[in-house]
Amino acid sequence: MKGLTGKVAIVTGGASGIGEAIVLRLAEEGCKVALFDINLEAAQGVAKKAEDAGFAGSVSPYVTDITSLDAVEASVDKTESELGPIWMLVNNAGWDKPAPFLSTGPDLWQKIVSLNLMGPINLHAAVCKRMAERKEGRVINVASDAGRVGTSNEAVYSACKGGTIAFTKSMARELARNNVLVNAVCPGPTDTPAMAAVVGTGPEAEKWKESMARGIPLRRMAQASDYPGLIAFLGTEDASYMTGQAISISGGLTMS
Repeated sequence: MKGLTGKVAIVTGGASGIGEAIVLRLAEEGCKVALFDINLEAAQGVAKKAEDAGFAGSVSPYVTDITSLDAVEASVDKTESELGPIWMLVNNAGWDKPAPFLSTGPDLWQKIVSLNLMGPINLHAAVCKRMAERKEGRVINVASDAGRVGTSNEAVYSACKGGTIAFTKSMARELARNNVLVNAVCPGPTDTPAMAAVVGTGPEAEKWKESMARGIPLRRMAQASDYPGLIAFLGTEDASYMTGQAISISGGLTMS
């Protein structure tokens, strides 16, 4: 894609699922990818996959707890000193433990908020000030359709993703004069390891996924590979007049 070769991109939560697919696509597009994750072994595995695909040296893992602003600042400093100025930030890391809201408590709420809302806020704080000073940059926040329409058993997660969408639009307004473009991508139901951890992998899980797919106009659940193309595009010169948008990729499950 136009304008990505040699650019530095941070991808949070890039060691598995959607994040891994984003990392590998950006490596293919010629980016120097800083993979922020708390799982070093898995992150190194993704870097090895990029190397095996012919993109040796394109992925650099950084062990980072995105819930800590100090940790984020340290990893961002290291990224710029080792790879160069950051052009693109993809806030992908996320986590949830689905349950009826009234059966949960403050410890779980705080964990969900810390990772899904405060994590991206920390990354914006550390990265966007640098982009604003240079008057260039792209931020893509991986939100969720849960933040647009709500989801049963994911009330706090949905609140975080709704907050991410609102934060995206607010930051897009604040940073527009500095040529820093901020957009959100909103996945629908996706067949990833994170989903398998919730619904399992046996026959009952397959029945659940088939039932979910029947409610989607395209009659299938998303795969991790359905997202990196749009995310890469939003980092290119061809997307230089797009900011403040929240774009659903949901097989038509949600339409606007």
